Amino acid sequence: MTGRALINSIKEGFRGIIRHPLVTIASITTIMLMLIIMGAFYMFSVNARRIMRKLAQRPPIEVYMTLQSTEDERNIVARKLADNPNIIEYTMASPEENYNSFKSNLGSSSSILDDFDYNMYLPYTFSIRLQDPSIANEVCAEIETYTGVSKVAQESSVMTFLTKASRIVNVTTAVSFVVLFIIALFIISNMVRISVYSRASEIEIMKFVGATNNYIRLPYITEGAIVGLFSALTSWAVTTIVYHSVYARAMSSIDPTSFYSLATTRSLMWHELVILVIMGLIIGAVGSGISVRQYIKV
Repeated sequence: MTGRALINSIKEGFRGIIRHPLVTIASITTIMLMLIIMGAFYMFSVNARRIMRKLAQRPPIEVYMTLQSTEDERNIVARKLADNPNIIEYTMASPEENYNSFKSNLGSSSSILDDFDYNMYLPYTFSIRLQDPSIANEVCAEIETYTGVSKVAQESSVMTFLTKASRIVNVTTAVSFVVLFIIALFIISNMVRISVYSRASEIEIMKFVGATNNYIRLPYITEGAIVGLFSALTSWAVTTIVYHSVYARAMSSIDPTSFYSLATTRSLMWHELVILVIMGLIIGAVGSGISVRQYIKV
């Protein structure tokens, strides 16, 4: 296909949008609603993964040193924890700090520990935050081999739940996108079929004068891509405005550093724009191409 023919086909695509306003409006509305749902799923999945990741980074893993551990042994363990790429950070607590923490948890009953000799019975401990809860067993097994470590305690059920929950969120998001994509593709192809039928005589004439299949298809594909692009931009604007409103209300009483804080609008909006534009272009162009090929016999 020559460059001139390509330009003419693209112009025809724009004319087709103006020529069939009702079909265009119906197609834009349909794709826009699907993309709004996709955008909502994307924002939900990002926040769900964000919360899961934060929770996974603070699993209940405690490293207990032996009561007779030396300062050199504790320094060596601290250095190894700092060098471990799977550990985000760690904190060391002295027997006195652990003792004060226990008293604080007891509240009004803390007086029972007033005469407790914490230096004799409480060890130094390390609290660990991991990058990924699924590797907790491997990390704990390694730490247990360090000199001076008495035991490593972890809540395995919490680890298992966090790992499974993260996978469920990822799988659910992927499945939702695929299902919505197929539904939108089916709907837009049927919308375009109406436009194709209304121009059947025109297409027949084009075939008689020697127009190629690609020359006939391209205006419809262009038309679908333009509709998909406009739908994507509209749905992006809608979801961004709604999310910003929800974010402002939800975060009014939540500390931004909290594990349950939401992702900011700015951190989501540009990634979402790219995803929605790509999905809109594909849905519009592919849906139109399928419709032309199936129903016009070009």
